This record gives sequence, structure tokens and C-alpha cells, in this order.
Amino acid sequence: MKKKLLIIEDENSVAKQLRWGLDKDYDITAVSDADQARPLLASGVFPVATLDLGLPPYPDTPRRGFELLEEISSMAPHTRVIVITGNAEEENAIKAIALGAADFCAKPIDLKLLKIILSRTFRISELEEANRRLQQQAIQSGSLGGMLGVSPVMEDMFKRIKHISKTDYPVLITGNTGTGKEMAACAVHNLSQRAEKPLVIINCGAIPDNLLESELFGHEKGAFTGAAGRKIGKFEQADQGTIFLDEIGELPLLLQVKILRFLQESTIERLGGTKTITLNARIIAATNMNLEKAVKQGTFRDDLYYRLNVVPLRIPDLNERSEDILLLAHSFLQEETRNLQREQTSFSPAAIAALTAHDWPGNIRELQNRIRRALGTTMDRVITPVDLGFEKIPLKQEAQKLATLKEAREAAEIKAVRRALAFSGNNISQAAKLLEISRPTLHDLLKKQWISTDK
Repeated sequence: MKKKLLIIEDENSVAKQLRWGLDKDYDITAVSDADQARPLLASGVFPVATLDLGLPPYPDTPRRGFELLEEISSMAPHTRVIVITGNAEEENAIKAIALGAADFCAKPIDLKLLKIILSRTFRISELEEANRRLQQQAIQSGSLGGMLGVSPVMEDMFKRIKHISKTDYPVLITGNTGTGKEMAACAVHNLSQRAEKPLVIINCGAIPDNLLESELFGHEKGAFTGAAGRKIGKFEQADQGTIFLDEIGELPLLLQVKILRFLQESTIERLGGTKTITLNARIIAATNMNLEKAVKQGTFRDDLYYRLNVVPLRIPDLNERSEDILLLAHSFLQEETRNLQREQTSFSPAAIAALTAHDWPGNIRELQNRIRRALGTTMDRVITPVDLGFEKIPLKQEAQKLATLKEAREAAEIKAVRRALAFSGNNISQAAKLLEISRPTLHDLLKKQWISTDK
């Protein structure tokens, strides 16, 4: 079945040339102005379109072409656009790329070059469609405990969580702020034999030191001024279940001793009490601190560290799992628009580029907050980089950063290959099928671009 290609071209001779040269490989629909193009683009059936910037009623200027290009980002967000420009219109080509065009081809049109551009553009479009399907499948399946990820590092982490949940050992979760340590703890509990029992969560850094012991272990009546009655602490509430101690590195040394005692003997005493209480609760602790360094500095007990660190679990930063950025972004966008009862909203091509280029020092939390910021500041159906809080890059600066056409195509080639490898789990045969190339051709690309298939 031929792939559908929309040609938006007002010069009849050029349209005929394209039909003649491309009809063998593509199911072509040709239109001559923006009004004819809009309903076809909105139908969503054209993965790729070529766009002549000089359209009526201003065929001698790129005005109408640029207007339509900007509309396409919201009207047909998944359609990749190849802009057709004159040889002397490099500035227009640069502006078109900045507005979201996938590529450009100069007039007079070299059909051989255009065929190469079309082949690559359709290939990228198919990879993006595969990515969207994977995103939807991951979202529908819930992935693992609400955590989403198709990157190799997350797949390994999911396997580790499933294995950890089968044991009853203490777990120490490490990772930077905003990576999702609490979600990982919940996943371990919910997959364990204790899933039907309580999961009690305590943020050790959010409770004042003078109240923390009472919160954790409870107190008896008269234990201190204001203790009008007995209070059951968090550890007792977690009996038969799991207690999650977030920010464990913030615990004062005195309470570290009591946590250590519980790990050794499974017993506690309420503040002001004399009775020893035996409990059965699993401990999961988490921290963004370097506890080994804290042990050397004397702010964290070494014996408690070794007791907690029976099963270590590290949560990767978002910039270590670049394949998951758009998966998470689309998931958060769907969730937030559903909660706000908003119409379906999408990211502009420039926003997608900004999302994938950002370093994400605040990790998943930063990503979620940027999407909430965008929805809180605009009612548009297309989210732009500015909506997400990214600085708008002036066109001249954009042009300075723009790679040559060869460099841009090589970068797109590398990205496409890496995505195909990620989706296929580094399976060369499956990746070659996704890219619609042979295994030897893929091997040649891997050698050419120095791409490793080692996990």
C-alpha cells in the first residue's frame, strides 16, 4: 500500500513534475492553496506534506506559506512538513525549520534529492507513530506502579523492583530530588505479599525533631507537656505492612539508634512507656543524600546504613532516560487536561524539541510542573516552548545555531537509529524493520555513526 503524500503547490507545472516523479512510490493528493489544504491536513491521513511557501493570494512572498505552516502544528501536529523554497531563499528555509518544518528542498526541484528527503521523513514519521503507540500502550497498561518508561535503564529498574518485592528485606532507595523515589517505594509495597496491609509514609525532613519520636513510635499519656492521652505511632500503624521513611538522612542520631533497634529486634517502645512492643513491618528508606559521605562525617550511623542498605535501589535521573521524556510529557499532558476538563491539547514541534533538549535538573517533578505551568498560562490547544517556560530563541540566534543540511540530516539519522534500537531493545532485526532498511545497512549505519548496541 502506497504511503499518502500531500503536495501543496500552486504552480501547475511543478505539481505535474512531482506527480510524474513520485507517483510510483506515493499515493499523491495535490492542492494549490491553503484553503484546499486545511481540511485534508485536519483529516490526519497524511503523515508527510510538501509545502510551497509562495501560495495565493501572495504567490511572490512566503507570507501565506508561513501562516499555513504555523497552523499545521495545531491542525495536524503529527504531519511532517517538507518546505519547498527558492535557491536564494535560505533565510526563509531557516525560518521554516524554526516554525517546525521537518526539512526543506530548493527549487528547481532535484527529484533524486527530494526522494531521499521524503524517504527519511516518512521513516521518522513512522518511528514517531511507533513511539506514540508505545506511549499509549505504556499508559494503558499502567507500566509498573504508575511509573512509565520504555528506556533500557527503566526496564532494568522495573525488573529489579519486581524481584525486590518478592523478598522482605529492608530497601534503601537513592536518587536525586524529583526522580520518583516514593513511587518506587509504593511499587515495591504493592507488588509484595504485604500489599493488602498498610503502607505508612513518613517524610523525616518535614517533621520537627522534637515531634519526630512521638510521630514514629507514639507516646503514653503524660509523656510530655500536652500529652493528654496515648498516641499510636507510625510504626505501630504499619504493623504487618510497610513503613516508608523518606529523607532518612535527615533523622537525628538519637532516633537513628531507635530505628536500628527496630531493624535488629523488631521492637519499639512508646515515648514515656515501659512496655516493649513487637511489630512486623518492612522498612523502605529513601534519600537524596550521599549516606556513605554522611557516615564518614559522623552524621549518620554506619551500622544503621548497613542495616538499611540490604537491597539498594537507585532511581535514575530523567536525563539518563531520554527515551522516556516525551512518553512522560504526553502522559502528564493527557492527565492534566483530563483533570481540567480541557480539549485535547498537544505540543508544538518546537516544544517537543525543547523538551528533548533540556537537561531536566529537577527531573520528573520539573517536567510535570512545566506542563502545569503551560496549562495554567494558556488556553491554546498547542503548547509552545514559551508556555513551558523555556526562553524563546531569537531567529538570528536560531540561524547561527542551525547546522548545515548535511549535519541536520545526519543528526536526524542518528536519532532515528537510536530510537529504533531503544524501541526494539537493541534487537538489530526489529530495529531494521522499524527503519525499513536491511540488517547490513543498519550495521553500516552503526559503524558510520559510532553507535553502540551495548546496554
